[in-house]
Amino acid sequence: MFAARDRPGWEEDVAALCAVVAALPPVRTLDVACGTGFLTRELRGEVTGLDASESMLSIARSRMAGSRFVVGDALSLPFADASFDRVFTGHFYDHLQPGERERFVGEARRVAGELVVADSALREGVEPVQWQERVLNDGSRHEVYKRYFTGSSLAEELGGGEVLMDGAWFVVVQVRG
Repeated sequence: MFAARDRPGWEEDVAALCAVVAALPPVRTLDVACGTGFLTRELRGEVTGLDASESMLSIARSRMAGSRFVVGDALSLPFADASFDRVFTGHFYDHLQPGERERFVGEARRVAGELVVADSALREGVEPVQWQERVLNDGSRHEVYKRYFTGSSLAEELGGGEVLMDGAWFVVVQVRG
């Protein structure tokens, strides 16, 4: 579906993103909104994936047979306080609207001492905040809220942290404590 898109540097940035995620030290990690596990499979240590979609988790399970996957709400995490060392999320935070963002960050801090967010980079000619129409393979159409970040703008929004990647297509920020 996306093969015809002109995305210079895309493959290189995907490889760099995967390398940044794989370089995170192995710890007890919760991957929130893990989807099919594309980035989840790069995480090392004891990994639990959470997603609202059982069909997405089915694909993730096939990619990572040794990991645990849970159907759940990302804004009301079904885990006890301090259950994990790290919460990771890839391409989820950019869809959260005001109020939801604060709720998610609060939940992430409740269950882990570290938060790592991987998301879409702000590029020239791209509006930083958009409503986008998404057409799925089955032909259904959905409107989604979408934001784009620089590494520094995401770090600032998360209350500080270290920019691990500030690429052409992706940014990654790590926040501890």
